[in-house]
Amino acid sequence: MRMETAVMAPTIQAVAEYASQMEEMGYDAVITPEAGHDPFLPLMIVAEHTERLKFGTGVAIAFPRSPFSVAQMAWDLQRFSGGRFMLGLGTQVKGHNERRYSTPWPAPPGPRLRDYILCLKAIFNTFQTNERPNYQGKWYQFTLISPFFNPGPNSNGVPIYISAVNKYNCRLVGELCDGIRMHGFNTPKYTREVIIPSIEEGAQKAGRKLADIDIVGGGFLVTGANEEEVERAKPPVKQQIAFYGSTRSYLPVMECHGWGEVGMRLHRLSMEGRWTEMASEITDEMLDEFAVVGTYDEVVPKIKERYFGIVTTLDFGFAIQSTEQAERLRWMVQELRKP
Repeated sequence: MRMETAVMAPTIQAVAEYASQMEEMGYDAVITPEAGHDPFLPLMIVAEHTERLKFGTGVAIAFPRSPFSVAQMAWDLQRFSGGRFMLGLGTQVKGHNERRYSTPWPAPPGPRLRDYILCLKAIFNTFQTNERPNYQGKWYQFTLISPFFNPGPNSNGVPIYISAVNKYNCRLVGELCDGIRMHGFNTPKYTREVIIPSIEEGAQKAGRKLADIDIVGGGFLVTGANEEEVERAKPPVKQQIAFYGSTRSYLPVMECHGWGEVGMRLHRLSMEGRWTEMASEITDEMLDEFAVVGTYDEVVPKIKERYFGIVTTLDFGFAIQSTEQAERLRWMVQELRKP
């Protein structure tokens, strides 16, 4: 099983050191989220300051960016790194697209993302083969290019991953993508009962197998050196779970466990701006479903029990604030690599 972690560097300047450290610890890949910063920009630094480490966006929001602009960035990162880049895309929700990104929301996100991916693949094909572009989808088109705008062939293709929670997008993973980056707001039950069967359904439609697809997942982690530190780490994670649980798009995960009413209460609290009250809706039972909870020594066997046999790439890590924590993370990475 491969292992990856998110880049937890506070500034662009710190990315090089962090990526080098993760490579030295034994990680296979790092990803950059689209949170307070653009996810593509730091990856050029990661590529320049590492040798074998793979890297990717985890995830870049697709609709505010045209397929061609994403294709250009992905192609250049892949060429410069010698094939270590992985393109991760997601849709976000309507409110953030329209009100944060100033991006139109003309249709349901699933079918539109499918069109987007097919357009991307058509662009990559023209870059590689110089074939005349002729992609005409419902929302995206690629029918014009000249040699001046074509970067030319690349010895490595660009693998495409998407984040997916609902059944449609999971089927889309199986049909068209190289992998899925499962959302942290997920549980083993939802993965087994909804995500994996939906991916398999999409794969069968395309004549593929589940083994062709990289299943990336890991979820939340509540840990510390002792029980006291673990208890202190619980409230922030409960707050984060409550934040995601308030999003109606993620309600199916709550409903899978019979917590649909909790999800609706969280949504109402978020609409009223009562963010600080939301964490109290998350019980310890819920926390145990969404997160691996335990001391540093306890979480390794718990992670193995929860994720081995389900994911093919484990998304795992935590913020390093001391030399002791860095050594502890190094030990955990090595232990997780053992059978």
